This record gives sequence, structure tokens and C-alpha cells, in this order.
Amino acid sequence: MSDSPDVTSGPQTRHLTVDENSVGQRLDNYLVREMRGVPRSRLHRALRKGEVRVNKGRVRADYRLVEGDVVRLPPLRQATVAEQAAIPQRRFNELSGRVVHEDDSLLVIDKPSGLAVHGGSGLSFGLIECLRQMRSESPYLELVHRLDRDTSGLILIAKRAVILRELHRQLREKHIDKRYLALVAGKWPKALMMIDAPLEKNVLQSGERMVRVSREGKKAVTEFSVLEYFPGATLVEAKPITGRTHQIRVHARHAGFPILGDEKYSNEKSSAFAGRIGLKRLFLHAASLHFTLPDIGLLALRAPIDENLEKTLIKLRK
Repeated sequence: MSDSPDVTSGPQTRHLTVDENSVGQRLDNYLVREMRGVPRSRLHRALRKGEVRVNKGRVRADYRLVEGDVVRLPPLRQATVAEQAAIPQRRFNELSGRVVHEDDSLLVIDKPSGLAVHGGSGLSFGLIECLRQMRSESPYLELVHRLDRDTSGLILIAKRAVILRELHRQLREKHIDKRYLALVAGKWPKALMMIDAPLEKNVLQSGERMVRVSREGKKAVTEFSVLEYFPGATLVEAKPITGRTHQIRVHARHAGFPILGDEKYSNEKSSAFAGRIGLKRLFLHAASLHFTLPDIGLLALRAPIDENLEKTLIKLRK
């Protein structure tokens, strides 16, 4: 198996054998890399229809690849270099200034709010597409985890397959300490230090993805601690113990203290308060990461909140 260049594919079906560089990777992410230029939505449709197969059988998008697996890739048209999404130069400039850490194995970016981690669902590009065009000489760049589009802060990108697998193991075994800063509506009780409420994904008819607390959902636990009180709001630190979609946002809403600036999970009162203080984005920021890597040791990474969020806190303090 080798990485495919960004060229128009021929009409033939391809069969690729998974090597050690792709072991443990989700099948949908593998397809994005091997069939660059094919929309993610089209790849998922190919999976549902059985056009993509592993070892001649149907598989789910979240299947983890095993060395020696034979993946059947259907003859879908891939975009040429000229057809790739036009990414504004200002976006490249912005991301170049947001590198928090980089070595031969890992790239850590302070992702800006408003940038999705990858393209799809109407988005022509996301963070990973930007980085792959910026670092076209890099043979391997893969997202280790995700952040919501409107959430800012630290995100890990593996530059080697062995590092991707190691970090995925640490995430599963909860060896990576992730802390977020969130400004919530109301006065969060200091005694409310943990929310243990299962979460279930629920896609609305409009196609918008929402998450709700439900007995039928998957286990989800978030630890919270109060950092600072303001009139009508509280700055909290959130530590997700599990990694469910929209977890911190839904747990904060479930507790009765929605995150300010959250267009999905706010209520009328919190929306009005965010408007009064001039907050124009979700106040949720991935502020710190602590973990250990072989040959590197302990990495303690931090990213300060941006100017917009800092101005909001200054305004509230006054």
C-alpha cells in the first residue's frame, strides 16, 4: 500500500493491502487519504452500498484496519490538483502562526473557532485539508482527535502512523489529560464537580446533528471546577473523562448552565445574555493537554484564549 497522489483516478477498481502505516486507522479516514478529492459524503455512501469492502465483506465506517486487510476501492472519480478546494492564503498564514508544538512525530495546532477539522457536509475544506496543502511534502498527516467547528484550542495531528496508534491507545485508556475553558450562563455551584449522564446522537430532519441526554445513550462523564464568578456567568474548567460528541456542551446545558455563545444548546435567556455582553462565538476553548510519548517524554501544552474571549472576560470583570 502506498499513499495515492492527487490525480484523477482511472475507471478501474483498486485493491489495497493494509500495511503497518495504517493499522488501527478508521476505515473512513483511510478512504479519505487514499481517495483524495472524493467527498466524504460520497465515501460514506459507498460504504453503505457495499461498494467499499474489506476482505470481500461489508464493513462499517468506524472499522479499525488490521495489517493484511485487503480493501476494495470502487472506481470513484478523484479530484485533480487543479480541482482541489481553493483555500484562502489568509487561512494558511493564520495556521502558520498557530503552531504550538512540532517535532518529527507530532504537530499541535491551536485551532481557530469557525474552522471545522475536516471538509464535508457542505464544507469544501477543513483544518486537515489546509495542513495537507500547506505541508504537501509531508507524506503523513492524520487527525488524532476532533474538536467541534466552533470550539477553539489544541488539536493533535500525527505525522507518523505509530504515533497515531499510540495516541489513540492513550485516548482509549484515558492517559491524555484534556482541559477546556468554558463560560457558562448563571452561577455554577462549586459542589457540582461531576456530571455523569449518558449521551445519544439524534439527527434532526434538517440534517443538523444534535446530542441529548438519554438512558439509551453511551456513558459520558465530565468533571467541572469553578475558576471565576461574574455577574450572570461563571468561568469553569471542564475535563472530559469520556470523549462523546458535544459532550461538554450538552452536559453544561443538562446541568442548567448552557455555555454562552452556543447556538445549538443555549436557551433563550443565555442567548440574550451572550448578546448583551457582545459574545459572538462559542466560549469553549481546549486550553491544555498533558501526555507522554516514547522518545519525547512528558508534553505539557497550553494555548491561551483568543482576543475575542479575553475581551469578554475583561468586560464582565468591569
